[in-house]
Amino acid sequence: MIEFNSIRNALIGGSLIGIAVTIMLLFNGRITGISGIVASSLAKPNKDGLWRWMFLAGMILGGGLVHSFYPDYFINLSGRSLMLVGVAGLLVGYGTVLGSGCTSGHGICGISRFSIRSIMATLTFMGLGFFTVQVVRVLKGDF
Repeated sequence: MIEFNSIRNALIGGSLIGIAVTIMLLFNGRITGISGIVASSLAKPNKDGLWRWMFLAGMILGGGLVHSFYPDYFINLSGRSLMLVGVAGLLVGYGTVLGSGCTSGHGICGISRFSIRSIMATLTFMGLGFFTVQVVRVLKGDF
């Protein structure tokens, strides 16, 4: 059974993401695509790069602040080493740059702008995710 605190935390987190994305679009005229922001920050420096670094610093500092008050939110439950999780994260980030956006970027920023490309991307990865879960369940005998 899902705890009330988990639902509440998900609602608060989702609301904060929605507010942040809206603020970025309204005041900066930019889409909040994290993989694009990181990739552009690491590319050749330009006059438009300061806000990207400030955005990334805010994410890191915000995560550190949350960690200081709620360290249990950061427990690695995967059973894998932090090094392996970090390498997997870097590979996912590289893949999102190659694919022109990540699942949350398309799902949050793209769908809210009625982008056909983002709607199709979201339908594709969600459908394939559902399909993959069913295939794994059948192969494991957990159906």
